[in-house]
Amino acid sequence: MRKQKGFSLIELLIVVAIILIIAAIAIPNLLRARIAANESSAASGVRTVNTAEVSYYTNYPQVGYSLNMANLGDAAGTCSAAVPTPVNACLIDNNLATNGTPAGSGKSGYSYTYVGAPGPGGGVINTTYHVEANPLTVNTTGVKGFCSIEDAVVRAQNPGPIAVCSAAVQPLQ
Repeated sequence: MRKQKGFSLIELLIVVAIILIIAAIAIPNLLRARIAANESSAASGVRTVNTAEVSYYTNYPQVGYSLNMANLGDAAGTCSAAVPTPVNACLIDNNLATNGTPAGSGKSGYSYTYVGAPGPGGGVINTTYHVEANPLTVNTTGVKGFCSIEDAVVRAQNPGPIAVCSAAVQPLQ
């Protein structure tokens, strides 16, 4: 009788079972790492908007803070050739300024909301703003919500999302 070469069915099933066990252990860790990366990106995005707002307020004191996040970016696509303006300030990248690509689809699992507003009494200069970054799908793309107001302190709420950003929301530690 000739000896056959190869693996038996039992040996193959054992190898497949071992691979499945390793995958069952690794996949949850991978998902947690992805959520942590998305949250880090969202907090960084809020910090970037804060920095851009300080620059915007300094460069355009007659306007104050921008009325919308698109004004902080390069909506006209002319930053490399033209002088920045209050509606095309060239301070942040368009992916963040338009809340993802395509516009409005979110960035790194988070959706950004921005509101700038005139001061009390309906003045001409925009004295307030708030920016929020909330997970597109809670517990899948992120857990925490992040926000900031004109004091430039990044705040976090766990679990997210943040409905209204104010000084009462806990600062990010």
